Amino acid sequence: MSAEHGDFDRERDRMVSGQIVARGVKEPRLLEVMRRVPRHRFVLPEYRHQAYVDHPVQIGCGQTISQPYMVALMTELLELTPEDRVLEIGTGSAYQTAILAELAKEVVTIERHEPLADRARERLEELGYDNVVVLAGDGTLGCPEHAPFNAILVTAAAPRIPSSLRDQMAVGGRLVCPMGGREVQTLTKVVHTPQGFEESEDIRCVFVPLIGKEGWPD
Repeated sequence: MSAEHGDFDRERDRMVSGQIVARGVKEPRLLEVMRRVPRHRFVLPEYRHQAYVDHPVQIGCGQTISQPYMVALMTELLELTPEDRVLEIGTGSAYQTAILAELAKEVVTIERHEPLADRARERLEELGYDNVVVLAGDGTLGCPEHAPFNAILVTAAAPRIPSSLRDQMAVGGRLVCPMGGREVQTLTKVVHTPQGFEESEDIRCVFVPLIGKEGWPD
């Protein structure tokens, strides 16, 4: 093991203990995965020294890799099982995608910026993830050809939950999305019950806007 590799391992352990467990995230499988997935492999080389810090990091195309705690919290809210099929809107760096792929059976992820989608696909293949489909396009419309999904994660701020995404939720499915204005949002969870859709709110947050037909205009 190189010294650099060992340093990243220690930084990852400190990230999970100090930023995630300390803030109340408890799901054992999720914590194990976040201790294992090499977050530094998903950031640009010039930002690699910031891979495990407690804030978002630029990844190009005006996008960011989310704060580690936000990745953990949103994933925990999805309540994933090993048999779940997941739709992710906003691939970005693909770090969140990798976390989902470790916890679920299959992940379909959509990124509107084609260079980021290409980079994400390459990185996931390099790391051996064979249960992920990376698509470039308008994520607000979801992916009806792969629906229904047990879980949907939206990693950008929406003015409202896109109706296309609601339509692609399986009964019992969970959707997590930052919802609100362009400046500040509330992390919102939607559960598709046999009686309809139930919404609940979590913490306030700040995400880049969800651009698309059922999101914010470009």
